Amino acid sequence: MKAPICRFAGAAVVFFCLTAAVDRDTLEAVFSRINNEVQVHSKAYETLGDATRQIGHRLTGSANGEKAEDYAFRLLQSYGFRDVAFQPFEAEAWSRDTVSLTIAPRKSDNFQDYPVVALAHSPVQAHVNADLVDVGNGLEADFESVKDRVKGKTVLANLGLVAAAPGTKNLHRSEKTALAIRYGASGIIFVSAIPGNVLLTGTASVTGALIPIPALCISAESGQTIREWLAEEKLIAMVDMQNKSRNVSCRNVVATLKGRTKEKIVIGGHLDSWDLGTGAIDNGLGSFAIMDIARAFKKLGLKPRRTIEFVLFMGEEQGLLGSKAYVRKAKEEGHIDRVRYMLNLDMTNQPSGVNIAGRGEMEAFFQEVGRKMQEVDPNYKNEIANKAGLHSDHQPFMLEGIPTLMPLGHLPPMVGMTYHTNLDRFDKVDKEGIRNTVRYTAMLLYALADAKDLPVQTLNDEATKDFLIKQGLKEELKLGKDWRWSE
Repeated sequence: MKAPICRFAGAAVVFFCLTAAVDRDTLEAVFSRINNEVQVHSKAYETLGDATRQIGHRLTGSANGEKAEDYAFRLLQSYGFRDVAFQPFEAEAWSRDTVSLTIAPRKSDNFQDYPVVALAHSPVQAHVNADLVDVGNGLEADFESVKDRVKGKTVLANLGLVAAAPGTKNLHRSEKTALAIRYGASGIIFVSAIPGNVLLTGTASVTGALIPIPALCISAESGQTIREWLAEEKLIAMVDMQNKSRNVSCRNVVATLKGRTKEKIVIGGHLDSWDLGTGAIDNGLGSFAIMDIARAFKKLGLKPRRTIEFVLFMGEEQGLLGSKAYVRKAKEEGHIDRVRYMLNLDMTNQPSGVNIAGRGEMEAFFQEVGRKMQEVDPNYKNEIANKAGLHSDHQPFMLEGIPTLMPLGHLPPMVGMTYHTNLDRFDKVDKEGIRNTVRYTAMLLYALADAKDLPVQTLNDEATKDFLIKQGLKEELKLGKDWRWSE
């Protein structure tokens, strides 16, 4: 490829390479058309509101989840897509039944019940009566510091980071649960970081399969009370839990806009949500923006060089099940190599730029594209971040060496913190924010799909391994059982 070589050859040559990859006049004209269409006719806000009213939550494997799949399918057809398809896959559908938490001193009958919510993939049935041990932030160093006290006990851990050293990296709740299991705990109780007696759910499984110990969440206020009590005397945690789990068929929804070559750009986000709220923020913001981007492309009659697949994944919340199914099918059918890029929208709102996710060779490309976007809308900040991460639908693509991209979104702190809670409802959605997600992401998508050359390639297996190590993701992937290499 020319571009990676030219990137180091001086400013004039860089400009030449970029203009070879990006037709500046065409981009300016197309960006202006996209901008005008979305500003006037965007339907993302309205369709998301309609779906939350008609369907409610969109839990994978539930009747609501099936309704959401059908809703997305019909909506994309109504936008003129004839090539809309369901992509079925099998999954273990977990749903909650009952759960209770009682705390008491070891030598007293002073029992106290606390409001609690079960985390997904906890056992179908669990009855635990065990001493309570505080493991702080639940990182490996925290477990290691009390390792002689954890076996057979129920551990108390923060979902977020509290009083951590600068630069400390948090772990996903599923990874903290995996550590609890590794150290022999009989259960794990997470303390929410959200004030106001808010409970948060989500999966506690790194694989999407049932875990052997109960995992649950209490409020920040309950956590503080219990910790103050635990400082005075030894406590016992009694957990009683009933859940449901069954194998179901789920469906990704895929709409295809055929390009002039066999190469593909995938833009995807998860349609499913948890059941406490309606998933308006997580991930109505991303999935309904994607469908509106598809609408705009179809309305404008855009025919980029590369084929675009607009994908609504199910099962993300249960462990990236839909995106894993997509990648698995593409590999089985022998055309995973056609996917040149994956754009992931997860809780994306009011983008100010892009995260190129560790693929530094794309920085100059997106800086140039961003400058053209600023000619259409000076409010676009053209910020570039460059750090790969896990736990959303880009991950299975990244593990195949495919470059990934996430718009740099912005949510008010108290809105962003509502994900996975009963507060995640449509009243939190900002109409201008989701419309700007559609506008800016549509421009970025077109630039990728129509560029003559992309200054990035899919990494081979060994290069992918080195990339993940350099991005500091090896240990997290090992915890998540997604590290396929021997060392």
